[in-house]
Amino acid sequence: MPEKLTPQKLAPLAALGGIVADVRAIGTIRIAENPDVAMASLAARTGRGADVAAAIARLTGLTLPGPGGMARSGGWAAFWTGPDQWMVTAPFATHEEIAGELTAATDGAASVTEQTDGWVRFEVTGARAADLFERLCNVDIRAMKEGSATRTQIEHLGSFLLCHRAGTDFSVMTLRSAARSMMHALDVAARSLG
Repeated sequence: MPEKLTPQKLAPLAALGGIVADVRAIGTIRIAENPDVAMASLAARTGRGADVAAAIARLTGLTLPGPGGMARSGGWAAFWTGPDQWMVTAPFATHEEIAGELTAATDGAASVTEQTDGWVRFEVTGARAADLFERLCNVDIRAMKEGSATRTQIEHLGSFLLCHRAGTDFSVMTLRSAARSMMHALDVAARSLG
């Protein structure tokens, strides 16, 4: 007689493999894995940019940003990734179905793709955060202002760098499959600050 299978509860894991997010304090730098963000890419279909902007404003209160920009409203945020393209984020707890929400709101005017499990996001904060990023990428980090976003390479990993507070408060996003490599790069750079 076959063995009776019992249901097992599955627990989600953070990108670095832990049940809880990895948080490190190194000198004045804090590096925190942030699994609590829902993400979806949003691309306006040809000639529908104004329709998409209006729909997103109604749904989220956001004004979709232009090149190098990031916008926030309530828990929602969006940053520019290309012409008529954005990454839209919101708290995972309240917007687990973010792609469905955006698809319904834009009503055929945009192509929306779920991105939550494809990316890892790290929050990097501290008085010397700008010094850390100067060691890791070719972005003029000291020129980044609050609400700016850029695409860059960090340790050969395609990444997005978001500035929440000039010089001290940043988010880094890269592919989830490279989570350990990114954490290693951030950790080593933070330790190099002395």
